[in-house]
Amino acid sequence: METAQEIEKQKQYIEKVKTINEGKNLKYYILTMGCQLNENDSEKLCGMIEEMGYKETEQYQEADLVLFNTCCVRENAEDKLFGKLGELKRIKEQRGTIIAIGGCMMQEKHITDKIHESYPYTDIIFGTHTLHKFPEDLYKILESKKKMQDVIDIEGEVYEGLPIKRTSNIKASVTIMYGCNNFCTYCIVPYVRGRERSRHPKDILSEVKQLAKEGYKEITLLGQNVNSYLKAEKWKENNIDYNGINSFATLLRAINEIDGIERIRFVSPHPKDFTDDVIDAIADCEKICKLIHLPLQSGSTNVLKTMNRKYTKEQYLNLVEKMKAKIPNLTLSTDIIVGFAGETEQDFEDTLDVVRKVCFEQVYMFIYSRRVGTPGDKMENQVPEETKHERFNRLKELVESQIAENNQKYVGTVQKVLVEGPSKNNPELLTGRTDSNKVVVFEGTPELINQVIDLRIVSEHMWYLKGEI
Repeated sequence: METAQEIEKQKQYIEKVKTINEGKNLKYYILTMGCQLNENDSEKLCGMIEEMGYKETEQYQEADLVLFNTCCVRENAEDKLFGKLGELKRIKEQRGTIIAIGGCMMQEKHITDKIHESYPYTDIIFGTHTLHKFPEDLYKILESKKKMQDVIDIEGEVYEGLPIKRTSNIKASVTIMYGCNNFCTYCIVPYVRGRERSRHPKDILSEVKQLAKEGYKEITLLGQNVNSYLKAEKWKENNIDYNGINSFATLLRAINEIDGIERIRFVSPHPKDFTDDVIDAIADCEKICKLIHLPLQSGSTNVLKTMNRKYTKEQYLNLVEKMKAKIPNLTLSTDIIVGFAGETEQDFEDTLDVVRKVCFEQVYMFIYSRRVGTPGDKMENQVPEETKHERFNRLKELVESQIAENNQKYVGTVQKVLVEGPSKNNPELLTGRTDSNKVVVFEGTPELINQVIDLRIVSEHMWYLKGEI
């Protein structure tokens, strides 16, 4: 079935479910695990669910529909899911709650087998490529009361036109591609999200322009490897492009021209594919934030080879130097995995060495978690858990000392801050973020919300800065 026809079919199911639910005052609860791509998927699910007559609640005990959007990058996500499913058994018996589970974890057979065996009261299981069919799955549950499993292979289509409920009215994420072709040995993503498939530039620009009309100021472009955008598309091989857009760099430049959008971010690029044209686009485009996420994973050339990352420690450091030379005011964030199979003390010291030399603005640190189905899981030279934790603590200590030092450079400067709303910790104050993604709290009036304003930074407090107008 054509994608437009499929979306129209699902809209008809939305209307059918809405009719069934009319006047019932039903509630839904959603728990999102994992990355920003999962969060973007959840926004689409919430959009469809609310169109079908449900209102969101933060208490799963009072929900008529409970949905888990799962991640399979780390083992603790599995433990969290199974714990929640155990808690829901009694609630389902009392309320007849419909339980649905979707996302990456549902593309793993050993997980779905366990759900069928240990949690047979689950109603709907759907994969990463059948998210768009959720209205149809829910309708069939409501009509037949039979279990639904809607998991297909990992080469699904990209479906446009789903309802979406954004979690913010100022910042929005826009997926530009799905899947990954890199097969890092620690990562399950290519096995559950499939090969790279890029959205057409026309659809991306249309979505961003609509967001600009609705008042959104900041856009984050999402993909497992954004700087591979369009590389695998067949129509591009025939030298067909859309208004000059034939690469990630040209897409960035096109979005930079859209009126109303004031900030552009993107995650995640791959160091091996970070080409000069992308660096030039970041340097030239005033709306692209100069905080760039550049995943390192390990600072050891030996470990990087085992991870199948296809760059060396030296190549990574050279790329950083090239970017710093070309992009004024560049700051960097990164991902680091501690304790991958075969990591020696010297390998870990190489990671610390890169962190010292680059001085990242933000570091997302993870202890290596073995994933069934990946080459890393089968490697024999696994690092003991106590060694992983000891190394993680040393890395954390170094990173936090650098953050405290980095924060000092902000004190006394004037920063442009996108004001997001009241501070969660102190509603009397407003909060926003700098171009480099630093949280700033300050005294201000409500009309400043959703605006980009100048703030003088007066003090630093490790995880946030204090500013004044």
